[in-house]
Amino acid sequence: MTLTHTHVATPAPADPTYRILLVEDDEADALLVEELLHDTGLRFELTTRTTLAEARPELSSHAYNCVLLDLHLPDISGAEAVAAVRALAPHTAVIVLTGLSESQAGAETMTAGAQDYLVKGRVEPELLRRTLRYAVYRSETERVAAQAQKARLRAEENARLERRLLAQPILETTTVTVTSRYLPGAEGALLGGDFLDVVEGDDGLLHAVVGDVSGHGPDAAAVGVCLRVAWRSLVLGGHRGPALLGLMERVLVAECGDEPLFATCTIITLDQKAATATLHLAGHHGPLLTTAEGTREVPAAHGTALGLAPGIGHWTPTVLPLPAVGALTVYTDGLTEGHHGSGRDRLGVEGLLDLIQQIPPDDPAAHVDHLIAQAQAPNAARHTDDVAVLRLDWSTAR
Repeated sequence: MTLTHTHVATPAPADPTYRILLVEDDEADALLVEELLHDTGLRFELTTRTTLAEARPELSSHAYNCVLLDLHLPDISGAEAVAAVRALAPHTAVIVLTGLSESQAGAETMTAGAQDYLVKGRVEPELLRRTLRYAVYRSETERVAAQAQKARLRAEENARLERRLLAQPILETTTVTVTSRYLPGAEGALLGGDFLDVVEGDDGLLHAVVGDVSGHGPDAAAVGVCLRVAWRSLVLGGHRGPALLGLMERVLVAECGDEPLFATCTIITLDQKAATATLHLAGHHGPLLTTAEGTREVPAAHGTALGLAPGIGHWTPTVLPLPAVGALTVYTDGLTEGHHGSGRDRLGVEGLLDLIQQIPPDDPAAHVDHLIAQAQAPNAARHTDDVAVLRLDWSTAR
């Protein structure tokens, strides 16, 4: 006989409702369990099935907090029954119902995944109440712990992947110090839409790029990685200047597809022998030049951002004479677009230069760290764009 009625007890409204599936082929035992549940004072909904086959749709629905499982059913029994239930409903508490002479078998079913077992004929309402509540609690705790572990493993895998995608400069020079900082705006991320890289070519020139892909999230981060890798490969392959930017734009358009993304970037070619830096700006702001006299923004020719006008972009080089000792700092707008103070004003380039003047001279790494900290402190988390900063320091004997 199949019992398909759902029974609902209604004690104090503050109590949780336990959704219970009873799999029991003995009608008298099923009635006894129902009466015991009423006597517990718990709020519950009870559905009864007589075989595992009949219970499969209920178990697969994941709609129950607890399964009360008879140890001997017409179609399955013992630990095999527990394993089958756990396979169908892995995050549902299972309490086994055993006979008077099967206490050892009940204990063995716990190794198969049951949270607890009860011996028929020896169950009082208070015992059933405690067992049911603790079994559901333990099952829920196990579920949360499993989800947390799964999330940790996924986060660790993502972090390993993202660390592999971050730039590792290719350098042989001893006269240029490279300092880079990369701070994704998304909480918990290691990658954002900004990108930077530095390589030293076979020609002895130092090449650097700092860029920013429009938008946020994993799509922008993926495009940023593609552009950085494309830039590095093209530079090492001998491509320079406008031709290099044109090829990067082709990569951007191909990667974005129908997504309306664009990217800005600044490319620097540092020639220490000639004491010059050649700049190409694609929709990006100019770098900052630090000398003994202070720090200023470099006036440079501006070109079109990559992807805004594919195929017709124009990028004019700017050749900058370099002092014997100095530094160039390139950054993305996440450093300057944050709120400044309590108002709605943005920091901007002028505000950034004011901050630099207030920071005492220090080694490049400490100086960049102080600059980022000072720029972000007044923002009070109101602006969470990615930040990429690249500083090149040199000292050339003449």
